[in-house]
Amino acid sequence: MRWFCVALAGVMALPASAQSVAERLNDYPTVARADYVFGCMASNGQSRQALENCSCSIDEIASILPYDKYVEAETVLSLRLTGGERMSIFRSAAMANVIVADLRRAQAEAEILCF
Repeated sequence: MRWFCVALAGVMALPASAQSVAERLNDYPTVARADYVFGCMASNGQSRQALENCSCSIDEIASILPYDKYVEAETVLSLRLTGGERMSIFRSAAMANVIVADLRRAQAEAEILCF
């Protein structure tokens, strides 16, 4: 019984900012999910099936990649489109490549599962 009280006290001492699994899996804001779905549907057709596939895709990406990593990758991809010498770091830096590769892997898995 004593070990149960110690374990319960440990659980009760968890910080208030700890996220539950559901919160962690749903950390993408609605606007980010909608933006992804609109872009996906523009590429895959404006049909009900495309809506379902694209919604599935962003849900899978969100389950694999935390939102802050998603934002980092989208930022790097956006900066790669910008010309100029200063932006070359985003095209060649190993860290930038790793960030984008993580997003690409999540997208590939989502495509396999949803399309």
